Amino acid sequence: MTISSLLADYRQGKRTPSEVIDSLCSVSDAGYASAWICRVERDSLLRRAQQLEAVARADAKAMSRMPLYGIPFSVKDNIDVAGLPTSAACPAFASVPERSARAVELLEAAGGIMMGKTNLDQFATGLVGTRSPYGPVPNSFRPEYISGGSSSGSAVSVARGMVCFALGTDTAGSGRVPAGLNNIVGLKPSRGLVSARGVVPACQSLDCVSVFALTVADAVAVLRVMRGYDAEDPWARELSSEAPKLPERFTFALPDQLEFYGDAHAMHAFNEAVDRLEGLGGKPMKTDFSSYQQAASLLYEGPWVAERLAAIRPFFEQHADQVHPVVRKIIEGAANYSAADAFAGLTRIAALKKLTAQVWNRADVMVVPTAPTAYTIAEVLAEPFLTNRRLGYYTNFLNLLDLAACAVPACMRPDGLPSGITLIAPAGADLMLADLAQRFHQLTGLQLGALGEPLPPAEPIAIADESVRVAVVGAHLSGLPLNYQLTERGGRLEKAARTSANYRLYALPGTTPPKPGMLRDPGLGKAIEVEVWRLPMRDYGSFVAGIPSPLGIGQIELDTGEWVQAFVCEGWATKGAEEISHLGGWRAFLAGKVAH
Repeated sequence: MTISSLLADYRQGKRTPSEVIDSLCSVSDAGYASAWICRVERDSLLRRAQQLEAVARADAKAMSRMPLYGIPFSVKDNIDVAGLPTSAACPAFASVPERSARAVELLEAAGGIMMGKTNLDQFATGLVGTRSPYGPVPNSFRPEYISGGSSSGSAVSVARGMVCFALGTDTAGSGRVPAGLNNIVGLKPSRGLVSARGVVPACQSLDCVSVFALTVADAVAVLRVMRGYDAEDPWARELSSEAPKLPERFTFALPDQLEFYGDAHAMHAFNEAVDRLEGLGGKPMKTDFSSYQQAASLLYEGPWVAERLAAIRPFFEQHADQVHPVVRKIIEGAANYSAADAFAGLTRIAALKKLTAQVWNRADVMVVPTAPTAYTIAEVLAEPFLTNRRLGYYTNFLNLLDLAACAVPACMRPDGLPSGITLIAPAGADLMLADLAQRFHQLTGLQLGALGEPLPPAEPIAIADESVRVAVVGAHLSGLPLNYQLTERGGRLEKAARTSANYRLYALPGTTPPKPGMLRDPGLGKAIEVEVWRLPMRDYGSFVAGIPSPLGIGQIELDTGEWVQAFVCEGWATKGAEEISHLGGWRAFLAGKVAH
């Protein structure tokens, strides 16, 4: 039931879309009927499959032009599908759209077969999968446990083999927690990379359409079809998902405040995952997690609650009694926040973005447990707020801080429940994360979802390394005042280095912030410390355009013999400037000034 295996069978004539659809419609979903809110009728599905087959017979190249030819998928019921009700798990809210969401349009144009709408925590408000009048969605392995939410039905429909992939949404972790609790992949794209037009908003400024799949390669195949700027989505943006591939040796950040709420199985599973990442060439690095938790608190204990009300305000004001009691209490909390609180929150999150961005000067990715523990349905129903808050410990901050993520299975616990990790990086790093996630997944030896089938071999994830190497020598070094000009453009630190012994360094007078100037002087120079950064090609022009005179971009020679783009200085600006070449670098000069 992977995309690649079905496509291979179709190409070889071993199966047809009609046969696959007929088989899926014949399989009982006993015990998991609550995963669905609305299913497409069998006859309609078969007509769709037969139409695709007719196109393929008439045009030998048609199948190759449809990367999801005959692939069955499901859609979370807060995402529009033309002709089917969109309820967001609230029957009184339901309406039938004439047009599908942009993401669904693209998937169907690529040959996908939409099987039905899946259950969710009402209005995508929750991480538990129990806040629905259509009933809780059981865990795919132990039905007395939660499946996680809000995209509960989508995750279970994939894990149980009802479809090949599913669309969810992710505001606070809804595309990741259900993946971790059901042994599947949850790809949460960078905000704005996939159009959210046609999605019932939860927090519209944060919402992402996410992908659940059995393998990372399948999730990437779906992402490639859906991504792209959409002028009809007010929060869409021009964004590449192809940050450079990780180096062979990379650094991954870990929270210094790991929390498992007493779940020893979860703790051991995460420690094992860290060991696997080290085996892949990763070096762990502890980072202060308190700033991420401060950001997370703004989502449910700050003014972003008001955005949930804004999404459904006319309906809520007239039909609050039709809303699930837990969801209603959360949305009613919007009354506690004013417009002034909203602006204060925006300023606070902007400050936290800058603070937390410093980790990317030292780490390539961050890794966290996808969920700190697992709860039974009974436990969640008895304590709906505390359990939900705990499940979001490692997820709530992500969209507020504009990060990309990929949740990937890590192991099966001794108690029969799955455990997963989430890989995190700045927006635009989607495929880089997917590449690492696939390499990690391959090491686990896990089976696919709850299907008992072996994990297939890895598939290449093509990452276009459209980047420029830039050596920086002064205020753009890690941790210094202008470094943000690199990190906000997706720049990645490749290595610390030294120039060949052919350069002279000067402290330029009258510059703010203080800057050095470097000149090439063969035979009379010194080796100067620099950092080599990778900057996405698309952002290189804007970076260079902001460089003030007398500085500019040229090429310098490293002590390895390599030549790279770098900051250079016009000679006239060094006349009368203090030469600091003997110190070996700008940091040493700054340290000397502090000492004096």
